[in-house]
Amino acid sequence: MAETFYGTGKRKDAIARVWLVPGSGKITVNDKSLEEYFPRVTLQQIARSPLAKLAALNSYDVKATARGGGSTGQA
Repeated sequence: MAETFYGTGKRKDAIARVWLVPGSGKITVNDKSLEEYFPRVTLQQIARSPLAKLAALNSYDVKATARGGGSTGQA
């Protein structure tokens, strides 16, 4: 079975729960694709930045649930 990593992130009133599973780089937030949930390119880059710094963008699938705060805090 694939190893799954879990983490929680908070900023102001926004809370995000994130699961990382080895995969092809698919990112979903609240059951929507990253591009659909965050239509602004800047917010997409913010959401991808932790994996980009590790050069692991295409190594993990990300499933996140986000609530509260605004879109910038959720990203």
